[in-house]
Amino acid sequence: MKRKYNEVITELTDRELLFHLYLTQIILLTISFILGILLFDHFSFLKHMDWKDYKILTVGFPCGVAVVALDIVLMKWLPDSYYDDGGLNKRIFRNKNIFHILWIAAIVAISEELLFRGIIQTKVGLIFASIIFAIIHYRYLFNWFLFMNIVLLSFIIGFIYEWTGNLAVTIVMHFVIDFLLGVYIKCRENQSDSLMRRKELPHE
Repeated sequence: MKRKYNEVITELTDRELLFHLYLTQIILLTISFILGILLFDHFSFLKHMDWKDYKILTVGFPCGVAVVALDIVLMKWLPDSYYDDGGLNKRIFRNKNIFHILWIAAIVAISEELLFRGIIQTKVGLIFASIIFAIIHYRYLFNWFLFMNIVLLSFIIGFIYEWTGNLAVTIVMHFVIDFLLGVYIKCRENQSDSLMRRKELPHE
């Protein structure tokens, strides 16, 4: 199963991968819209989104930074296989400029938090929402470390939503995580490519 998944990813161009990423987010937003109509009166779950809440800066932002800092430390300490997602993240971020990474992070954070925290967690609770969130990140199912990582992260974000009662806090946290990791992956890949080119240059 993992081998077939990797083959599919390899066969797709970077442009096709990006298209599928955006398509996935559009699907999630569409599901949120439909469930918002069916399960809530006048999209009442959006009332749990306060962009003036100070917890956005005191909880959402620093928690996002802390998650990324821990991830970067673990990337340096653990074998590369622990963070092997089939090369998908590398291909998505390595050639994108900062503003494109920012846009991707914003779209993903908004679409996923609206659905998984705003709707699913509000209706059926933290545990079920966190499990579904982990499963939807299909590529992590083939790597036990990444799967445990995403499950734990989902529970943390879900707990923060339960604690703050503010969807804007978790959107910002999610955005910070995706944006900083995207920038880190881009910089690391560019540095790796630069070193490879230097090695390939003929020595005088």
